Amino acid sequence: MKAFSRFLVLAMGLMGLFSGCSEKLEPKPTTYSQLLTGIDKKAWRLVSFQVIDLGQKSGVIPIQNSIDPCRADDQYVFYAGEGRKFEYNNGATKCANSETDPLIEDSWSLINSNATLEFVIPVYELAVLPYTIKSLTENTMTVELYYDKVYTDPIDVSYRFTFNSNTK
Repeated sequence: MKAFSRFLVLAMGLMGLFSGCSEKLEPKPTTYSQLLTGIDKKAWRLVSFQVIDLGQKSGVIPIQNSIDPCRADDQYVFYAGEGRKFEYNNGATKCANSETDPLIEDSWSLINSNATLEFVIPVYELAVLPYTIKSLTENTMTVELYYDKVYTDPIDVSYRFTFNSNTK
Protein backbone atom coordinates (compact mmCIF):
# COMPACT_ATOMS: atom_id res chain seq x y z
CA MET A 1 0.00 0.00 0.00
CA LYS A 2 2.90 2.36 0.84
CA ALA A 3 4.43 1.61 -2.56
CA PHE A 4 1.17 2.49 -4.30
CA SER A 5 0.90 5.76 -2.34
CA ARG A 6 4.46 6.70 -3.23
CA PHE A 7 3.81 5.86 -6.88
CA LEU A 8 0.62 7.97 -6.86
CA VAL A 9 2.39 10.97 -5.26
CA LEU A 10 5.30 10.66 -7.71
CA ALA A 11 2.93 10.39 -10.70
CA MET A 12 0.92 13.42 -9.56
CA GLY A 13 4.13 15.41 -9.07
CA LEU A 14 5.40 14.55 -12.54
CA MET A 15 2.03 15.45 -14.07
CA GLY A 16 2.12 18.80 -12.30
CA LEU A 17 5.65 19.40 -13.47
CA PHE A 18 4.92 18.72 -17.14
CA SER A 19 1.49 20.33 -17.25
CA GLY A 20 2.45 23.37 -15.19
CA CYS A 21 1.80 26.94 -16.10
CA SER A 22 2.53 28.01 -19.60
CA GLU A 23 2.66 31.53 -20.90
CA LYS A 24 0.41 32.13 -23.85
CA LEU A 25 2.29 34.21 -26.40
CA GLU A 26 0.10 36.71 -28.17
CA PRO A 27 1.56 37.89 -31.46
CA LYS A 28 1.66 41.67 -31.71
CA PRO A 29 0.57 43.06 -35.06
CA THR A 30 3.17 45.08 -36.92
CA THR A 31 2.31 48.77 -36.94
CA TYR A 32 2.44 51.14 -39.90
CA SER A 33 5.49 52.82 -38.33
CA GLN A 34 7.35 49.51 -38.03
CA LEU A 35 6.57 48.58 -41.63
CA LEU A 36 7.62 52.03 -42.81
CA THR A 37 10.93 52.30 -40.94
CA GLY A 38 12.02 48.77 -40.13
CA ILE A 39 14.10 48.56 -36.95
CA ASP A 40 16.28 51.67 -37.45
CA LYS A 41 15.66 52.98 -40.95
CA LYS A 42 14.25 51.80 -44.23
CA ALA A 43 14.87 52.98 -47.80
CA TRP A 44 12.08 53.07 -50.38
CA ARG A 45 12.20 53.75 -54.13
CA LEU A 46 9.33 55.30 -56.07
CA VAL A 47 8.43 52.82 -58.83
CA SER A 48 5.12 54.03 -60.31
CA PHE A 49 2.28 56.50 -60.11
CA GLN A 50 -1.29 56.71 -61.30
CA VAL A 51 -3.65 59.63 -61.84
CA ILE A 52 -7.29 59.15 -60.89
CA ASP A 53 -9.38 61.92 -62.46
CA LEU A 54 -13.14 61.97 -61.83
CA GLY A 55 -12.91 58.29 -60.90
CA GLN A 56 -11.15 57.33 -64.14
CA LYS A 57 -7.75 55.70 -63.62
CA SER A 58 -4.91 56.57 -65.99
CA GLY A 59 -3.29 53.19 -65.68
CA VAL A 60 -0.07 52.57 -63.79
CA ILE A 61 2.82 54.64 -65.15
CA PRO A 62 6.34 53.35 -64.39
CA ILE A 63 8.37 56.17 -62.86
CA GLN A 64 11.39 55.56 -65.11
CA ASN A 65 9.15 56.38 -68.11
CA SER A 66 8.10 59.76 -66.76
CA ILE A 67 10.99 61.46 -64.95
CA ASP A 68 14.71 62.00 -65.45
CA PRO A 69 16.57 58.67 -64.95
CA CYS A 70 18.83 60.32 -62.36
CA ARG A 71 15.74 60.87 -60.17
CA ALA A 72 14.06 57.53 -60.90
CA ASP A 73 16.49 55.60 -58.68
CA ASP A 74 16.50 58.01 -55.72
CA GLN A 75 15.83 56.71 -52.22
CA TYR A 76 13.24 57.84 -49.69
CA VAL A 77 14.62 56.92 -46.25
CA PHE A 78 12.36 56.82 -43.19
CA TYR A 79 14.07 56.64 -39.78
CA ALA A 80 12.55 55.07 -36.67
CA GLY A 81 12.67 56.87 -33.34
CA GLU A 82 11.18 59.97 -31.84
CA GLY A 83 12.81 62.34 -34.34
CA ARG A 84 11.09 60.63 -37.29
CA LYS A 85 13.80 61.82 -39.63
CA PHE A 86 13.26 61.61 -43.37
CA GLU A 87 15.90 61.80 -46.10
CA TYR A 88 15.64 61.97 -49.86
CA ASN A 89 18.93 60.63 -51.25
CA ASN A 90 20.53 60.04 -54.61
CA GLY A 91 20.34 56.57 -56.02
CA ALA A 92 23.21 55.13 -58.05
CA THR A 93 22.78 57.79 -60.76
CA LYS A 94 23.34 61.42 -59.77
CA CYS A 95 21.91 64.30 -61.79
CA ALA A 96 25.08 66.32 -61.14
CA ASN A 97 28.46 65.34 -59.75
CA SER A 98 28.18 68.15 -57.20
CA GLU A 99 25.05 66.68 -55.57
CA THR A 100 25.52 65.49 -52.02
CA ASP A 101 23.28 63.38 -49.83
CA PRO A 102 20.84 64.01 -48.46
CA LEU A 103 19.19 66.02 -51.21
CA ILE A 104 16.37 66.78 -48.76
CA GLU A 105 16.32 66.26 -45.01
CA ASP A 106 13.04 66.66 -43.16
CA SER A 107 10.74 64.68 -40.91
CA TRP A 108 7.72 62.47 -41.46
CA SER A 109 4.55 62.02 -39.42
CA LEU A 110 1.91 59.35 -39.29
CA ILE A 111 -1.68 59.69 -38.15
CA ASN A 112 -2.89 56.15 -37.48
CA SER A 113 -6.57 57.04 -37.06
CA ASN A 114 -6.95 57.92 -40.75
CA ALA A 115 -3.78 56.25 -42.13
CA THR A 116 -2.24 59.56 -43.20
CA LEU A 117 1.49 59.73 -43.84
CA GLU A 118 2.95 63.22 -44.19
CA PHE A 119 6.24 63.54 -46.07
CA VAL A 120 7.83 64.99 -49.22
CA ILE A 121 7.72 63.40 -52.68
CA PRO A 122 9.99 65.90 -54.46
CA VAL A 123 9.29 64.60 -57.96
CA TYR A 124 5.69 65.72 -57.34
CA GLU A 125 6.04 68.78 -55.09
CA LEU A 126 8.69 70.16 -52.72
CA ALA A 127 6.32 70.33 -49.76
CA VAL A 128 5.22 68.02 -46.99
CA LEU A 129 1.80 66.74 -48.03
CA PRO A 130 -0.75 64.36 -46.45
CA TYR A 131 -0.78 61.04 -48.30
CA THR A 132 -3.36 58.40 -47.43
CA ILE A 133 -1.83 54.95 -47.05
CA LYS A 134 -3.67 52.64 -49.44
CA SER A 135 -1.48 49.62 -48.67
CA LEU A 136 1.71 49.01 -46.73
CA THR A 137 3.63 45.76 -46.46
CA GLU A 138 7.25 44.98 -45.65
CA ASN A 139 8.24 45.49 -49.31
CA THR A 140 5.56 47.67 -50.94
CA MET A 141 3.86 50.93 -50.04
CA THR A 142 1.09 52.69 -51.95
CA VAL A 143 -0.01 56.17 -50.91
CA GLU A 144 -2.57 58.49 -52.46
CA LEU A 145 -2.81 62.27 -52.45
CA TYR A 146 -6.33 63.64 -52.76
CA TYR A 147 -6.14 67.02 -54.47
CA ASP A 148 -9.12 68.52 -52.63
CA LYS A 149 -7.56 67.71 -49.22
CA VAL A 150 -4.58 69.91 -49.99
CA TYR A 151 -5.66 72.58 -52.43
CA THR A 152 -8.65 74.91 -52.34
CA ASP A 153 -9.86 74.01 -55.82
CA PRO A 154 -12.65 71.43 -55.59
CA ILE A 155 -11.17 69.16 -58.24
CA ASP A 156 -11.93 65.43 -58.09
CA VAL A 157 -8.45 64.12 -58.82
CA SER A 158 -5.93 62.10 -56.87
CA TYR A 159 -2.40 60.85 -57.40
CA ARG A 160 -1.40 57.34 -56.33
CA PHE A 161 2.30 56.58 -55.75
CA THR A 162 3.81 53.10 -55.27
CA PHE A 163 7.16 52.49 -53.60
CA ASN A 164 9.24 49.33 -53.19
CA SER A 165 11.80 48.55 -50.52
CA ASN A 166 14.41 45.85 -50.29
CA THR A 167 15.58 46.76 -46.78
CA LYS A 168 14.06 45.23 -43.66
